Amino acid sequence: MFLQLVYRRAYSGGVPELAEVDQLKDDDRLTAWRLFLESYRRVLDTLDDELQSERGLSLAWFDVLVQLFNAPDHRLRMNQLASRILLSKSGLTRLVDRMEAAGLVERASSPTDRRGSFAVLTPRGEGVFRDAFPVHLDGIHKHFARHLTAAEARTLAKVFEKIRGPLTSAAECAPPD
Repeated sequence: MFLQLVYRRAYSGGVPELAEVDQLKDDDRLTAWRLFLESYRRVLDTLDDELQSERGLSLAWFDVLVQLFNAPDHRLRMNQLASRILLSKSGLTRLVDRMEAAGLVERASSPTDRRGSFAVLTPRGEGVFRDAFPVHLDGIHKHFARHLTAAEARTLAKVFEKIRGPLTSAAECAPPD
């Protein structure tokens, strides 16, 4: 309730008083938020380091390969790919350019929309994905899954689905060509 009052004051143009802000540090939801952010960053950094050292592949590249591998015909519109990747979307075009130069993906024009283009997984990209996947899966187990019971994992999944649900982007809902 206290958090709602401070939010209301902040979003109605008022500035929360220092005493109110100080009391927020004891709010369990803000503590959970901070711990989520810290854990997310640390796990991603660790997974990236492991993929880099063991397979010479960044987590950003691996994420693109995963999304394309799981897509119908191993292809996605660029805007759909941008909405699905877990890392920064701002540099996706340059990232795909570099992956294309490495032979892991290729671009294909949309047959129905001249403005649209697809990123398509190449056979080489599929091979790199299949080679890196066990390393990534092992990292997920070591740095995340092994710390949770099955019941805790189900609870977390429900909580994250509850949060993610109303935040679905338009690109995620767009029909593929």
